[in-house]
Amino acid sequence: MKKLILASAVCLFLFTALTSMIAQKKAAITHPTVNKIVSTVSSTDSSADLTLLIDSLYSSMHLSDAGLNRDVFLNAFKGYEYFVAENALNKPGLLTICDFSQPSSKKRLYVLDLNAGKILFNTYVAHGRNSGNDYATSFSNSDESHKSCLGFMITAETYNGDNGYSMRLDGQENGFNNNVRPRAIVMHGSAYVNRERALNGTMMGRSWGCPAVPAAEVHSIIDCIKGGSCFFNYYPDKLYTKASAILNSNFVWPVAHSLQTATAKIKDTMSAFTGSVSNLMN
Repeated sequence: MKKLILASAVCLFLFTALTSMIAQKKAAITHPTVNKIVSTVSSTDSSADLTLLIDSLYSSMHLSDAGLNRDVFLNAFKGYEYFVAENALNKPGLLTICDFSQPSSKKRLYVLDLNAGKILFNTYVAHGRNSGNDYATSFSNSDESHKSCLGFMITAETYNGDNGYSMRLDGQENGFNNNVRPRAIVMHGSAYVNRERALNGTMMGRSWGCPAVPAAEVHSIIDCIKGGSCFFNYYPDKLYTKASAILNSNFVWPVAHSLQTATAKIKDTMSAFTGSVSNLMN
């Protein structure tokens, strides 16, 4: 009888520990990862686990309903994970995506809270006047081009300028956006970016390359993402996709490491559980 009571107590303890381990692994689903990209993480990583994690996060955040394509999301996450691995973010957990594959009449700016697994902002954003009309199709890193740029950036400090409350960006990809600061490509608010234009079927006004957002939302968005979060301008540009050092990098993904650690703990706990019950019942 004593053995049975002791066995029950051990089972309860180990079950509690196991439940905690599983919860930790599930919690990783609120923390980012990979693209086809899944195959480039590491030969020791579980592509199945990573795919499940990404699909779960993409689905739970209802990103498809918000108009964000899964491939765009995956590319953005690789860059985010790259910055996390490099300890480059003062504000990890936040990811901003400008999806220039969508027309300006769509809400193509997404600010994601990866830790909470939710969309914080989904609104309109302008592109450079020389990047295109309703669609942005041409991009540049050159001064006076009046075009938007592509790739990964990190948000920086704020200031009040000619366009009011604004936020600087620091480009992280040579040849694609490393000139955003000297070009004064910043986030700011504008009256030519608004819901009324979209409802009237009118394309948004265009900037000189800045990701301008609705004036009514600029303070809230900037205050959320300023000071060291990941910012990504996307377009399915073949040259960028092939040449981006970040998209083509090979590194240990922090989220993949977390998944592996959680899986190992679960296996150890299961082994201990089985061994303890077996010993007590003998």
